[in-house]
Amino acid sequence: MSISNASAITEFILLGLTDRPELQLLFFVLFLVLYLVTLSGNLGMMLLIRLDSHLHTPMYFFLTNLAFVDLCYTSNATPQMLTNFLSEKKTITFVGCFTQCYIFIALLLTEIYILAAMAYDRYVAICNPLRYSMKMSRRICLCLATLPYVYGFSDGLFQALLTFRLNFCRSNVINHFYCADPPLIKLSCSDTYVKEHAMLISAGFNLSNSLCIILVSYAFIIGAILRIKSAEGRHKAFSTCGSHMMAVTLFYGTLFCMYVRPPTDKTVEESKIIAVLYTFVSPVLNPLIYSLRNKDVKQALKNVLRGNRSLTWD
Repeated sequence: MSISNASAITEFILLGLTDRPELQLLFFVLFLVLYLVTLSGNLGMMLLIRLDSHLHTPMYFFLTNLAFVDLCYTSNATPQMLTNFLSEKKTITFVGCFTQCYIFIALLLTEIYILAAMAYDRYVAICNPLRYSMKMSRRICLCLATLPYVYGFSDGLFQALLTFRLNFCRSNVINHFYCADPPLIKLSCSDTYVKEHAMLISAGFNLSNSLCIILVSYAFIIGAILRIKSAEGRHKAFSTCGSHMMAVTLFYGTLFCMYVRPPTDKTVEESKIIAVLYTFVSPVLNPLIYSLRNKDVKQALKNVLRGNRSLTWD
């Protein structure tokens, strides 16, 4: 069954975060500000890394990819969401809903594996510094950055196709601010057993697999740091990992609450609040986390503001 004839429904209605008219304008302003800050923060981080030659290292290469994914991630749903705050007709086409759902899943999977690649990079830098340049060569970094995109968009397409091959005949009203899997499954009048278990298996496998890579990397990192004799050396080693650990905690905490459970009326309502965290809060905080806790980034920002000649496009 193709996407075009999978359902008689041609469009969906997004209920959004609230149905209270007096809050629509307030939420529009709030999320518009968050979106603009997210855009400027992530674009600024990407531009800063591109400008300063001192940041042309594997760590900042992965950070550029993280900023890019965050930028695309929040841009996938926000324009539609902002439009719906000011519109009486809060609809999205069937194809538009499929595209939004697909991109969300694909970018989510891409981000968790980029975070895993960043953990591996820190592991090599701290536990095997003498061979760092060889183990994190340009070719290896490109592979570690490309694979998350290839896998994320492949598995995302599979999950989205499973969702939109369901029959939607009960209603076309989605109790969410974007086209998400759990509320879409609740609308289906066909058997959702395969889709629900495929979603749980994918979420459980990918979250646990990527988190396992991160935890194992940090187990070796902590062991190596504890063997450093000087307090200054230990502090410096920990500081290179602190930002990444904060980003991982924020992102994975919300995702585990969101996806590793079957969809019910209660969880769909809760998922809207949780989705706000990883759709808006995480992307807006990541540039701040990496800039405020990183001396190299702060120095590069000072160089940009001063027009330092050491900046280069090479």
